[in-house]
Amino acid sequence: VQLQASGGGLVQAGGSLRLSCAASGRAFSNYAVAWFRQAPGKEQEFVSAISWNGDDTDYAGSVKGRFTITRDSAENTVYLRMNSLKPEDTANYYCAAGDRISSLQARIVDYWGQGTQVTVSS
Repeated sequence: VQLQASGGGLVQAGGSLRLSCAASGRAFSNYAVAWFRQAPGKEQEFVSAISWNGDDTDYAGSVKGRFTITRDSAENTVYLRMNSLKPEDTANYYCAAGDRISSLQARIVDYWGQGTQVTVSS
């Protein structure tokens, strides 16, 4: 499985972006997918995850109520809709695939994608 993240950019505080994590490989539908982010000088942070069938999701407290993770199995893509963006959301966002949400939260990752930069101006 190869993961390709996209959709980052520069947005003003209060704005919205939608990140995409597109996967190649027929087995992608068997994997849970997570988004992580890392800002300069800070540790990598778990943002959100979705189960293989989309039935379960999880969010970091800092983004709950503002971000929504979904997946489109037909498109082999996981999306992260980010609303009410804040300057503290500025980071490089990565997607990753693993066997379950709890594994991804523990950084047990089978596949990493490259990052897409999100910059939120105040």
